[in-house]
Amino acid sequence: MYNLQRKNMKKILLLTLIMLVNINLAMAQQHTASIKFEKTLHNFGEFSENEPIQTCAFKFTNVGTAPLIINQAIGSCGCTIPTYTKTPIRPGEKGEIKVTYKGKGLYPGHFKKSITIRTNGDPSMVRLYIEGTMTDSQQQSEAEKK
Repeated sequence: MYNLQRKNMKKILLLTLIMLVNINLAMAQQHTASIKFEKTLHNFGEFSENEPIQTCAFKFTNVGTAPLIINQAIGSCGCTIPTYTKTPIRPGEKGEIKVTYKGKGLYPGHFKKSITIRTNGDPSMVRLYIEGTMTDSQQQSEAEKK
């Protein structure tokens, strides 16, 4: 009789523990950050190598229910420099990631670069893109002469 009660007590404790773990997991899933960008591609169009530095901003909103933290923003090369807010963005608030393209010393022509964003939210990784065409300054001045 004593062993039967002891086995039943172990089963009840085990089931209670499993239920508590499941409840905690369900509660944790309800409070997540979520990043949503207005756009993920910016086209600078054509610009002269006489003005090789171009800047744009990617605006986003935290559409989740927990504070959003941007852990990292990395450009695909040294000519693409992202800057971003280091403080948490509360649910419903907006933020932006500024991207500077430094084309000085690079060859004229079309380019497409990526910026990888890593967050604590869903999705945890987003790729942004910039593109444009840097024209040769000699071609530009010849076209202006005509």
